[in-house]
Amino acid sequence: RTPHYPAKAKRVIYMFQAGAPSQLELFDPKPELAKRNGQLPPPELLKGYRAAFINPNSALLGPKFAFAKHGQCGMELSEVLPHTAKIADELCLIRSLHTEAVNHAPAQIMMNTGSQLFGRPSFGSWTLYGLGSESADLPGYVVLTSAKGTSGGASNYGCGFLPTMYGGTPLRSAGDPVLYLSNPPGVDGETQRATLDTLTKLNQLALDAVGDPEIAARIQSYEMAYRLQTSAPELMDLGQEPASVLERYGVKDPKEASYARNCLLARRLVERGVRFVQLFHEVWDQHGNLTNGVKQNALDTDRASAALVADLKERGLLNDTILVWGGEFGRTPMVQGGNDGRDHHNRGFSMWLAGGGLKAGYIHGQTDELGFNIAVDPVHVHDLNATLLHLLGLDHLKLTFRFQGRDYRLTDVHGQVVRGLLA
Repeated sequence: RTPHYPAKAKRVIYMFQAGAPSQLELFDPKPELAKRNGQLPPPELLKGYRAAFINPNSALLGPKFAFAKHGQCGMELSEVLPHTAKIADELCLIRSLHTEAVNHAPAQIMMNTGSQLFGRPSFGSWTLYGLGSESADLPGYVVLTSAKGTSGGASNYGCGFLPTMYGGTPLRSAGDPVLYLSNPPGVDGETQRATLDTLTKLNQLALDAVGDPEIAARIQSYEMAYRLQTSAPELMDLGQEPASVLERYGVKDPKEASYARNCLLARRLVERGVRFVQLFHEVWDQHGNLTNGVKQNALDTDRASAALVADLKERGLLNDTILVWGGEFGRTPMVQGGNDGRDHHNRGFSMWLAGGGLKAGYIHGQTDELGFNIAVDPVHVHDLNATLLHLLGLDHLKLTFRFQGRDYRLTDVHGQVVRGLLA
């Protein structure tokens, strides 16, 4: 479909780091917090402060890792992100995100659908609804998971009240990419095609009679499943990739599920015209074991995330692909779990973006010296989503769907495009 106005980007790869990565260990250096390690926070910062589990008047905890400047832009990044550091000049790092939600499920759903309530369409579904798909043989919105399942579940990628055809399609990492993709014994291709043709005729008669969009979605779903029988196994066969590419992403076994494998699959998907690819990797909830947990999680995700950006650039796809890396909120400046954990923190956290129409080698926003509150250029979840839709050529005020008597949109009744993020 034609966007509202000329777009900077055509597609999105969203690397959702569920569980909430600690910005203080990865993206937001705080020398003053390190100096005050073990002290109680200033009382004035605790007024109205809400934490998920800890008493807010808990000791401050300094960052666990060193930071250094990287790239021509001088972006400060943690020592546990050596590969991300190499692409610093491609990144648009936001250090001033905030959200109302303070627990995982509502915050994940908020980040992905613009609401803490179940039943709203996801960002990927809104994108597909607005732009359609360029792939004839694969779903327009594909979901890949690694590590644990997300707290928000399928609501993070569901279509809500939009027609079913706009929902995310999860691809499995083992066996058939989609359940029941293979024909049962005794059913050959000719029989299957004849059955589907008859079924399509019956569904079309019903669609012509009542005009229910769910019938159109069902027709499309049957046909997509038929085409997936060929396209999905070919997509998932990473044996086609050179050994050097597998090494670059850190894929140890092409058939074994991993975050690295999903990053490489994301590149293969967008090459095949898929509009929106979302990776879910839930491992970042370090209420304890912060040092070892963040170090291991970075080891599992850093190489592949950076490789995806570099690979897309080399293939000429970065200019019109948006990449997003981040979770549902951040972590507290205060300690939890002895001396090696952080609680949920929704007042100021970090995410990085890259690609189509975004400033590169740029840092937007700033939290205060202890990481409690945003000091400069706050960016709400709705502002982020409005900006991403803008880059896709979609006006977040006009991308609406009427449901139960009123128009809904991804940004609810809030949000504005953050012009400072635009190239």
